[in-house]
Amino acid sequence: MKLVSIFFLFPLFLSAQNVDIIPLPKSYVNGAGQFQLNSNTIIGTNDTSLLPQANYLQTELRKADSMSIPVDQNETIASIDLQLVNKTQLPGSYNLKIGPQKITIQSSGNEGIFYGIVSLLQLIRDQPAGNNIGLLTCEINDAPRYQWRGFMLDESRHFFGKEKVEQLLDWMAFYKLNKFHWHLTDVNGWRIEIKKYPRLTSVGGVGNHSDTLAAVKYYTQDDIREIVAYARDRFITVIPEIDMPGHATAANKAYPEFSGGSVPKYPNFTFDPANEQTYQFLADILKETNTLFPSHMIHLGGDEVALGIQAWAGRPAIMDMMAKNKFTDLADLEHYFFRRMTDSVISMNDKILCWDEAAETDLPADKTIIFWWRQNVPSQLALALQKKYQVVLCPRLPLYFDFVQDKNHRSGRKWNNTYFDNESDVYNFPDKLMPADEMQSAQILGIQANLWTETVGSEKRLDYMIFPRLAALSEAAWTDSASKDENSFNERLKSNFALYDKDGIYYYNPFDPLVHPEAIDFAPHIITPLFKEKHRHHKHSVNSHHRHEKTGMVKHRLKLHHSKAKKRK
Repeated sequence: MKLVSIFFLFPLFLSAQNVDIIPLPKSYVNGAGQFQLNSNTIIGTNDTSLLPQANYLQTELRKADSMSIPVDQNETIASIDLQLVNKTQLPGSYNLKIGPQKITIQSSGNEGIFYGIVSLLQLIRDQPAGNNIGLLTCEINDAPRYQWRGFMLDESRHFFGKEKVEQLLDWMAFYKLNKFHWHLTDVNGWRIEIKKYPRLTSVGGVGNHSDTLAAVKYYTQDDIREIVAYARDRFITVIPEIDMPGHATAANKAYPEFSGGSVPKYPNFTFDPANEQTYQFLADILKETNTLFPSHMIHLGGDEVALGIQAWAGRPAIMDMMAKNKFTDLADLEHYFFRRMTDSVISMNDKILCWDEAAETDLPADKTIIFWWRQNVPSQLALALQKKYQVVLCPRLPLYFDFVQDKNHRSGRKWNNTYFDNESDVYNFPDKLMPADEMQSAQILGIQANLWTETVGSEKRLDYMIFPRLAALSEAAWTDSASKDENSFNERLKSNFALYDKDGIYYYNPFDPLVHPEAIDFAPHIITPLFKEKHRHHKHSVNSHHRHEKTGMVKHRLKLHHSKAKKRK
């Protein structure tokens, strides 16, 4: 289901602290009188490049109220006027002025015009469907705090499909988020069609995290082009992730000749760095991937290679390679592998994106963006900044949305078996959780939330883990720290719940958790001790690895579709 009916009644009394927009604008000033939005309204522009944004506004008004408002290139008759202006602004900045006779949205770029439209639509959001909508006059001047306002979805572990992804993109646009990081390859499934290597999807696309025999699921190249275009219309950049040299199990299942070997619990986890054909295989994949994504950015992963790297030890070809290159340990070989693959990315005029382990590799600073995810390893952030890499902040705490949201929730991750108030911490990130000196660095591009889907197998649970945290992420990424007000945000958030209901979103309500009980796809089972004679007992204790390090959680066993259970890694 796509996002529908996003317009509503403007409150009678507003100030900069309670204007009903998420994320909160930089400034808001009340006016006098009302603008009447009806079928006599005409949308116009001062530049033909703005016609897609004019058509977007027209379409959203039709969805909401069945109100048919024409777009006319004759700007002199426009009552909603979209204007490109020649001024120096941060990308995404805009001015929205609602007067009694005319609405004007101005920006130096199309992106800013789009965000002005989004704010206008939010200002109308509580209005019942009708033929005449009264908007109180006002003026808004707004600009984003960060240029990277991202969300990552893992579809290797569980696959959700084009319609669900497009609904998510609608909501990202609604909250002015602009980077969609798409985790398409990993241990449990390969989800992107590569025509030169069809077995990647026909074999590697079989199964998921909870069912190794699940039917093949992946995105065709036509699917991807459609989703990328859909995102582009909403000023969202889509960034693919092709994980290497670890998390390669699905690819190695399809093409075992490129496997770096197996260790207990992590079979065929890495690519083979001693096989020269491995580099050509991956370069071919990256070339096809690059043709589908105009972002000029490819995320290469580069994380958790240590989980499977011991499979390299002792293999004759690898020992010969290490001796030839005078490598002293396997980490040197890992870094060699990663540098070679980053050369392939750079040769296509793309930027290299990678998790924070890759900060230890000597990559070109002007071509590299590091994603700092290990909040318990602050030294890795310091290293990335020291090496002059650009950085996106996405620490597990509080920006991994697969963590539980309530102390009573049974499914999802905890940190050292403790619970934290995630929605509030997302809102207050990064200012209350990051050192002030690091926050001042011009190398920090912005923030991103990540959703890993080991415990997320249905759309219902997907929604439950994302909403309303996506709204908190929006304000954390857009609104200047001096303007943020959590009490104001909470009041504005409550008005969004009706929108979620209209769009069929099953969300967590932090103000009344019983409204929507926890959505659980794979219920954890508590493993009870087995008692023997004389009260001696043995506990079944197995450390559970969850994507991106151990969390101290009790080991979970998942309900599977088949009688033979697959143990979680």
